[in-house]
Amino acid sequence: MFETLVNAFKVKEVRRKIFITIGLLLVYRIGCFIPVPGLDYAAMKETIEGNVFLNIMSALTGGSLAMGTLFAMGIGPYINSSIIMQLLTVAIPPLERLQKEGEEGRKKIAQYTRIVTVLLAIIQAVGILLGSGDLLDTAILPDAQWLLYTLVILIMVGGSSLTMWLGERITEHGVGNGISLLIFVGILSTAGQAILINFGNMATGDLNAIWQFIGFIVAVVVIFGVIVYVDLAERKIPVQYAKQVKGRKMYGGQSTFIPMKVNASGVMPLIFAYALLSFPQLICNMFDPNMNWGFTQWWNEWVGMGTWIYSILVAILIIFFAFFYAQIQFNAEDVSRNIQQYGGFIPGIRPGKPTTDYLAKINNRITLFGAIFLALVALIPTLIFIAVTNGNSNLLNAFSTTGLLIVVSVALEFDKQLQSQIMVRHYKGFLD
Repeated sequence: MFETLVNAFKVKEVRRKIFITIGLLLVYRIGCFIPVPGLDYAAMKETIEGNVFLNIMSALTGGSLAMGTLFAMGIGPYINSSIIMQLLTVAIPPLERLQKEGEEGRKKIAQYTRIVTVLLAIIQAVGILLGSGDLLDTAILPDAQWLLYTLVILIMVGGSSLTMWLGERITEHGVGNGISLLIFVGILSTAGQAILINFGNMATGDLNAIWQFIGFIVAVVVIFGVIVYVDLAERKIPVQYAKQVKGRKMYGGQSTFIPMKVNASGVMPLIFAYALLSFPQLICNMFDPNMNWGFTQWWNEWVGMGTWIYSILVAILIIFFAFFYAQIQFNAEDVSRNIQQYGGFIPGIRPGKPTTDYLAKINNRITLFGAIFLALVALIPTLIFIAVTNGNSNLLNAFSTTGLLIVVSVALEFDKQLQSQIMVRHYKGFLD
């Protein structure tokens, strides 16, 4: 990783992209400290800390939700919008045809995604303000509270839209996936704040805090090691190409392989599962802040965060989205057709449909293993941290159950992006 960074800074074009990425991330972090006029900061912080659901949302934004800042809602509305549009693309034939039209079709779908993002941001902003008690400083506009509500909602929606824009600019002009990097920075910020608080407790000579911190670090290192091991694992399908004589030249006759990653979808199934389950709870919180009425009370007690039904639903959705992404990213029929067109075959497997069935079978098996791994990562780390830290809330807030996988996956993906950028630049230089 460090060697890749050193080599990347030696290349002017890659160095420029890195500086653009760092600059846009810095803008995002500055926005996380700009307060929204009209919000009562103290009431906002107390409300967020007393609500498990909103506390997790705040952790993914680097604590900006608890501070009531410009980027309080972060990239959440855009993630929910992406889920909706991808599911609709599969379910609605016109959208499916639009996606297959190439670059122009993808641009139209991206525009629809932005529109849905704004609508979801409005719903989420209204839900947070109306569903979390009295969060406004009514002294600013005592005689026109509706105007104050409108102003705060517009600012929060504008901040969410700006966050979406920053993520897209990072993806387009920087290095790596901008949306993932924004979440990555938010999680690291939350972790840094929590660890600094624990250092303050350790400085007082609290032996329990010291041993809890050591146990936490050991658990993080072990879990990170397991995540990296699985994330880099892949199944190599051997492919043999027959010799072909064209004119006076001979082509083919070589062996290669098709790399099939165990966790090809990365962290997206996990993010999508949590985002999808968080939306109903946000709606319930909007209409019934205290969760003491009929359906909302039932939902909070049986399906809300921390319940066993919620954990089961998270695992099921993670497996669903893992297979959903696997079908999008790897089309066994197209791969089989390409192998056959270039005179290749998988040893022991006949070309055509048998090859397609074989590749689909291997892909399903690998995807199932990767999906189960993601589900375990989503559920087990919290139990481990509770055991080694004895329930130390500061350390537990350092990494959420999704944060572990997000941090590792984004860091590995960033490293791969840098390596590919360096490789492309070297090839360009050679050709020039």
